[in-house]
Amino acid sequence: MLWPDRGYNGAMPTFPDRISDLFRPSATWETLCLRASLMRRLRSFFQEQDFVEVETPLVSHEIIAESYNDPFPAVFGWLQTSPEAHMKRLLAAFRSSGISAIYQVTRSFRADERGRLHNPEFTIVEWYRIGDAMEAGMEFLDQFCRVVLDAPPATRTAFADAFLRDVGICPHTATVRELATAARDRGLDLPIGIHPRDRNEWLDFLHLRLVEQNLGRWGPEIVYHYPASQAGLASIRHQAGRPPVAERFELYWHGIELANGYHELTDPRELRQRLNQASTNRMAAGKDPLQEPAWLLSAMEAGLPACSGVALGFDRLAMIASGAESIDEVLTFPAERA
Repeated sequence: MLWPDRGYNGAMPTFPDRISDLFRPSATWETLCLRASLMRRLRSFFQEQDFVEVETPLVSHEIIAESYNDPFPAVFGWLQTSPEAHMKRLLAAFRSSGISAIYQVTRSFRADERGRLHNPEFTIVEWYRIGDAMEAGMEFLDQFCRVVLDAPPATRTAFADAFLRDVGICPHTATVRELATAARDRGLDLPIGIHPRDRNEWLDFLHLRLVEQNLGRWGPEIVYHYPASQAGLASIRHQAGRPPVAERFELYWHGIELANGYHELTDPRELRQRLNQASTNRMAAGKDPLQEPAWLLSAMEAGLPACSGVALGFDRLAMIASGAESIDEVLTFPAERA
């Protein structure tokens, strides 16, 4: 499916008028200094919270299959789409050695992502803390935002409440027909290739077009308890007499998704099922399937400790801090100048 850029407002990345100006960065020197200041504050915050900074490979033999994120092939593997698999292998390997919290600042790569909020190469901050469930993970993310961005406390909104407010139907119980009707009643132009019977595609589409732009309008906002079918690698919470929900949470500000967090899935059998489903979804969308990540599954079988994990887009964080309208304004050399 061809999705519009998240938060896209019609403006495309700008290009210099003269080829001789292509050597110049797209960010100003003041913005690059701001990025450096944010990075110092970020590392200081994690150090004060007793996190250990780790480094893992950019090129990997295996990669986590996702329905929509496409990896770049490398000479003997893949450029990582995130450091998640390697960091979870570390947690499993050192679970009896006193490891409690790790973080990483690194580059990640995703093909076919370019727009106001996307560059194929980007800076990601990822962290894991053992013993944290979803609520503790949200609190830590809120604390991070307050310290690093000097932000006010984040509001917290259940996914269903935001969806009901802006779409008018419950995302946990609505049928495909009801979701499609909601889109057509609002005159939305459907993306090319949307599957008429894929409930998750309709949920994603309506969330993108009707809900996301309203999130974090007055300050940071954490959305939690996503539909169970959109858990990613998060645990599922089962509730008596109510639909199950994913213990997944995301941070938004000014309609921009800054971070995605999970109370992490630790069951290797469930992980294998979800990865197989993601590969099936990829093939249905005309994409190549990805090989099962055997080393990650081995780590899960050895025992991934219960933990929460968060992946945060540092470039978008810099956009919020600087008031930038495009990711190009906070990068030295985006894709067209790299």
